Amino acid sequence: MRAPLRFAALGLDHRHIYGMAEGMIEAGCEFAGWWTEGEPQPLEGFLKRFPDIPRAEDRRRLLDDESIALVLIACPPDRRAALAVEAMRHGKDVMLDKPGCITEAELAGIRKTVAATSRIWSVNFSERFEVRAVTRATEMVREGRIGKVIQTIGLGPHRLNAHLRPDWFFDPARYGGVLTDIASHQIDQFLHFTGLETAEIAHAAIGNFANPDHPAFQDFGEIALAGAGAQGYIRVDWYTPDALPNWGDGRLFISGSEGAIELRKYVDPVGRPGTDHLFLVNGTEYEHFDCSGSELPYFRNLAADVRERTETACAQAHTFTVTELALEAQARATRRGALAGAG
Repeated sequence: MRAPLRFAALGLDHRHIYGMAEGMIEAGCEFAGWWTEGEPQPLEGFLKRFPDIPRAEDRRRLLDDESIALVLIACPPDRRAALAVEAMRHGKDVMLDKPGCITEAELAGIRKTVAATSRIWSVNFSERFEVRAVTRATEMVREGRIGKVIQTIGLGPHRLNAHLRPDWFFDPARYGGVLTDIASHQIDQFLHFTGLETAEIAHAAIGNFANPDHPAFQDFGEIALAGAGAQGYIRVDWYTPDALPNWGDGRLFISGSEGAIELRKYVDPVGRPGTDHLFLVNGTEYEHFDCSGSELPYFRNLAADVRERTETACAQAHTFTVTELALEAQARATRRGALAGAG
């Protein structure tokens, strides 16, 4: 029996590190150690989940450890590109929380490093990779149960929890912006379900309508995408009300030439309990599916890719394109609300 793949975590500044690490452990990998700067807010929850994993006082101890093949990165967004490049130059593959980077210059540097090192630069688009209903929807679309995909509509509302957010979260220069961050999920899903390699940003907008205490913060964003025979609309925001039992009512609509799928990923308000609800309508079916038993293949496939040098978890070109489109949308976005006229 071969030894388990070993991984480390660098940066614990976003709670997504919990799911990233848990996913790799469930895939049979060994958590070798972690490093972070200071004492970020998610650290307490991390220690409860992983109490026996050793902390490295210097990240170079983990980067220099040749037995560690994969590094997970969830530091502040403006530090992710540099840390990923450093890790790849040390011979590590990397999985990052989104956004994987926040500037075109950073993306160019990452592309150059991937080409020079042949390392994997994977962004964990958790609204696809960690949602079982999306796995089932992928199967249905591939089976042809709604015909050709004509449009996706992705809605990504989030709860702000402003009192828990670090200062960098409200600084676009460090955070990257609402489209670079949240909307990368929906861009990923548009390309995934349509099968397109790229798309055009037909429209993009950002705004601040509800957070005057943070005038530079973007609490709303939207994108219209156009591709070969397919369209996409994306709306993301930080308006989730406190009565909702989770962080946001994430929804995905997939319209096809012969039917439609709706996903209520995290909650069915005043309806069915639990998560991962899928609704399918076509010429012969009109049905609700509980997808809580579907698999999450991303982590298992990524572990295999690290070992075998394959691209089964997510094609590298796809990850680059999603990031590029998110950055383009952010740069081109019309500014609304409190952001209008600022610049």
